[in-house]
Amino acid sequence: MDADTPYKLVPVADLTGHDDRVWHVAWNPTKPLLATCSADKTVRLYSYTSAPDSVPTFSLHTSISTGHSKTVRALAWSPSGVTLATASFDANIGIWQRGREGEEEEGEEAAGDWECVCLLEGHETECKGIAWSASGNLLASCSRDKTVWVWEGTTSNSGSVTALRVQTHLPTAMADQDFECMGVLMEHTQDVKAVAWHPKEEILASASYDDTIKLYLDDPSDDWFCFGTLGGHTSTVWSIAWSPDGRYLASASDDRTIRIWKRVEEHKWECVSILEGHDRTIYSVSWGRGKAGSEGDEFLGWISSAGGDGRVNVWEMQEPPDSTTRTPPTHKLIARLENAHNVADVNCVVWCPRKGYDGLLATAGDDGTAKVWKIVPK
Repeated sequence: MDADTPYKLVPVADLTGHDDRVWHVAWNPTKPLLATCSADKTVRLYSYTSAPDSVPTFSLHTSISTGHSKTVRALAWSPSGVTLATASFDANIGIWQRGREGEEEEGEEAAGDWECVCLLEGHETECKGIAWSASGNLLASCSRDKTVWVWEGTTSNSGSVTALRVQTHLPTAMADQDFECMGVLMEHTQDVKAVAWHPKEEILASASYDDTIKLYLDDPSDDWFCFGTLGGHTSTVWSIAWSPDGRYLASASDDRTIRIWKRVEEHKWECVSILEGHDRTIYSVSWGRGKAGSEGDEFLGWISSAGGDGRVNVWEMQEPPDSTTRTPPTHKLIARLENAHNVADVNCVVWCPRKGYDGLLATAGDDGTAKVWKIVPK
């Protein structure tokens, strides 16, 4: 049964077709496309009707046989929406763009073959997460090998990636003649589960099996460095998400809590709130803008969470009017959905970032499906 909440999540689309569990979903930020990836090693792209403020209709546009030899664990669109990155258990990262033939066809958002324009190699074992910076010039990846890599790219006027080089600390690795390897970030002591870029600054966060979150900056005179370790979770941190304004960071953990971290000094972040509402591991957290018309200094958006209990929760975040640096935001559970993927774990939940679709979110489950939901008043 749903909790006594003012909103509910109603089904919009049930996206089937994968032959194994679906690990991740990613909304294209500029086009009506939703990407899914699976243990079946494929990526599927779904298009949807583009009229804002209406319930969209989804249809399969194309399926990409990625060539990855193992599970495709995560994917991420560049901010321009032109390039898709895939992270695989085969330790490689694929960079995908639509072929020129498809680019010339007007009105066909995913027409033409999607081609792997480069393969980024360097991780020693399973890649678990991937994320683009807000500028689209930086790409971060993380792995079971306990490392985080920062890749620097060059984008064309169209937003496509024309060249990439890796920023690391290891002088020995060369992916091929197009890549220069400069080092890796080796701050975690265990498997790194997720990476996320600050929405307005080039600050990178990573989450790990070592129960911590690390924060990184680029020193113009040297290399990337870790400037903060956020500790407090008592078990694996599976997922992290920045607030849309970048003032807060949410983290989801195996300890069944979501922690809200706030910047209290230039390079210092503290936990100011703890959200509880799951009975098992929380695998995914996403922070969206929230409902249209709620913009303002006090409204911080909506947080969605999902995990091993099959539940999807939605929280409304508010900042008190007389907030100080360390004042915690208030949170209210506004929607709860039980058994989102029947009895299966929910591996991922993501809000749609496109304006006009603020109440739309997608989930991925162990049942081999991706699903789309819309939050509406009861």
